[in-house]
Amino acid sequence: MDESFRLGTVAGIRVGINVSVLAIVAIIVVGLAFGQLPAVFPDRAPLAYAVAALVAAVAFLASLLAHELAHAIAARRHGIGVEGITLWLLGGVARLHGDPRGPKADFWIAVVGPLTSLALGAVFGVLAQVLFWVGGTGLTVGVLSYLAGLNVLLAVFNLVPAAPLDGGRVLRAALWRWRGDRTWAAVRAARAGRIFGFLLIALGVMWFVTGRGLNGLWLALVGLFLVNAAAAEEQQAQTQAWLGGVRVRDVMSPDPMTAHPSESVADFVHRVVLTHRFSTYPLLDELGRLTGLVTLNRIRAVPPAERPATTLGRIACDPDEIPRARPDQPLTDLMPRLAGCTDGRAVVVDAEDRVVGLVTPSDISRALQLGELAAADPYARHHGADMVTLPPRR
Repeated sequence: MDESFRLGTVAGIRVGINVSVLAIVAIIVVGLAFGQLPAVFPDRAPLAYAVAALVAAVAFLASLLAHELAHAIAARRHGIGVEGITLWLLGGVARLHGDPRGPKADFWIAVVGPLTSLALGAVFGVLAQVLFWVGGTGLTVGVLSYLAGLNVLLAVFNLVPAAPLDGGRVLRAALWRWRGDRTWAAVRAARAGRIFGFLLIALGVMWFVTGRGLNGLWLALVGLFLVNAAAAEEQQAQTQAWLGGVRVRDVMSPDPMTAHPSESVADFVHRVVLTHRFSTYPLLDELGRLTGLVTLNRIRAVPPAERPATTLGRIACDPDEIPRARPDQPLTDLMPRLAGCTDGRAVVVDAEDRVVGLVTPSDISRALQLGELAAADPYARHHGADMVTLPPRR
């Protein structure tokens, strides 16, 4: 889930929000300000209900952030890179680079999020009870009680043993430890997630037709998300098994065609595009440093009349947005970063940061096809995620 706005960094981890998170704020504010709070605490000013509901919504988003931060910090302590955290419609997601080295690390990275939510629920609950004991019966007690229940509910739901929920990660870690096969464990946890998602969809539809309206639709939406996410996780697990042991150098296209950022699009089209079978062009300055990347799609997007006056540098992806990899890096570490303006491309650089190759969607497709063939070969002597090796491309 891409971020729409960046909030900043917490503990060195980038934090952003997707605009869809406003739906959570709206649901909480409307539900509290016009429903639960007036029913439990009548005869308050409408503005008081609105302020209390808004505070509860912001505090819950902070709770979601704490949940995801716990995952990210635990992952970082186990040697896994963290790109950032994004809060969105259905909660939050911590974007991690790499996989846990063993089931123990997998378990702790997964379980720390729900434990954080449980701890927050306990803190909010204790604060509400203390205020009640000293005579508080106002909106503050109501908001604290609401946040306590919501955090406990978040923890319990996430502990359901179904990927991509945290409980699915815990299940994966347990199966991994039992069988010693991470791929097998990941596939079983993902299939449990699909089953759970279909159950939520069925329950949501039943609620909707029996008169529960939006609650049923919301539950069905969550179920649909789980089904799709679980299917993606199963595919990812199979992909990692097929590509285990494959390095970037095994699949990259070496010696790419490069260009200078000051060259016009028109000149480049006539000089290179129409005469060579390439679709990706790194831009290098006089010192050989990477300054951008142009794809065929970005060139085609420039109107013909504007091409003589448009330089390649103007239409190129910014260097900070270009995925980079070393030749000896595992291909599975690079694949999650193949998105954004580069149209699924990555630049391969050596130890001196010189461009030595490209990884394109066709390179990835070929690697997947060969990996799948190797995994399905009935005469293969070795099986497993770390046994599939592809020959270098020529």
